[in-house]
Amino acid sequence: MLSQKLSKLAETLIGSEIVKLGADIKAKMIQGETIYNFTIGDFDSSVFPIPKELENEIVKAYRNLNTTYPPAEGTLELRNAVGEFIQKREGLQFDNNEILIAAGGRPLIYAAYRAIVDKGEKVIYAVPSWNNNHYVHFTEGEHIVIESKKENNFMPSADEIKPHLKRASLLALCSPLNPTGTTFKKEELEAICDMVISENEQRGGEEKKLYLLYDQIYWTLTFGGTVHYNPVSLRPAMKEFTIFIDGISKAFAATGVRVGWALGPAVLINKMKAINSHLGAWAPMAEQKATAEYLQQTAAVDSFLTTFKNELAERLQRIYKGFQELKNQGFSVDAIAPQAAIYLTIQIDLVGKTTAAGEKLKDQAQVTAYVLNEAKLAIVPFTAFGASAQSNWYRLSVGTCKKEKINEMLIKLKEALQKLSE
Repeated sequence: MLSQKLSKLAETLIGSEIVKLGADIKAKMIQGETIYNFTIGDFDSSVFPIPKELENEIVKAYRNLNTTYPPAEGTLELRNAVGEFIQKREGLQFDNNEILIAAGGRPLIYAAYRAIVDKGEKVIYAVPSWNNNHYVHFTEGEHIVIESKKENNFMPSADEIKPHLKRASLLALCSPLNPTGTTFKKEELEAICDMVISENEQRGGEEKKLYLLYDQIYWTLTFGGTVHYNPVSLRPAMKEFTIFIDGISKAFAATGVRVGWALGPAVLINKMKAINSHLGAWAPMAEQKATAEYLQQTAAVDSFLTTFKNELAERLQRIYKGFQELKNQGFSVDAIAPQAAIYLTIQIDLVGKTTAAGEKLKDQAQVTAYVLNEAKLAIVPFTAFGASAQSNWYRLSVGTCKKEKINEMLIKLKEALQKLSE
């Protein structure tokens, strides 16, 4: 029999835990079960369609026969539009050769890791966070993992990062954070930037610098008094060491349109362009043309974001209040007040409790299964984002949430909790 052995990478790479969970949910739905699916970090286009103006521009671009290969770095029109968009809304100044366009954020993150990290080099990242563990695995880097705490809204602190900076090649941060929907406080991000600047000042001329990967794909989606901060605005010296990941996927509910961009030092952007060109992970030409046109329609963008954010905030707030009511009624649940993105951080602490069938919930995996089977509530455990198996926190995404289903879901959850005993 022929050997089926493949590369070490292929043999050791872990598949997406969220995709695996999604398959279980899909199977239940096929069997006719009603599932309140709050797992996917995506949108139901019937609930949250892309902006009509963007849709019109995409259709027009295809009718104008924009169906050829785009330039490897992205069209000049789109890079100009991105530069203007970021300058107006964040006060960041990036030239054309400091902007790279790709098919969403994923290939840009991959290219950044590949351009910066060599085998065995330290990569610092916090958990829970989205996919950093897998990208470190791709590059065969050394995982330096910080398990963030509820007290910091699951954002890594400067004190937690500081001991690991020596000889590290990359610090990966995300704000607003997937999976928590929480953000950095200004003072904390300033302290982190100061440490990165100090560390790089201490490194010799031939020594590789410490880069900061700053994923801010959700930065336009902040609620209430939450303010988004970025490293370069707080500390201009960080521009030399920071690579931003951004795009239209979450800001405009356009995950399938596949237009993302990276902003960073020209030398790094150029290397990322070369890597991405071999992958062929370009945003399609028509979508690039359309996005360039749409980003310049300031009134349309403002109108969409206002409505979009209000709709997301209402869903997040209603579910948050529902969890607080359950907590006040004595049930072992909690939630962190929504700050940004499309996520709510919730806690379901049921390990050790006994079901109506007399079975004890021995671990968090059984709790997740119980909530899915009894409450029909599908949520993603923080373990899927690298947190320890003991973590009883979850990501709840409202991207596919219909408002009329919220109360229904909370009632089903309460019924499931009431069936448990100590």
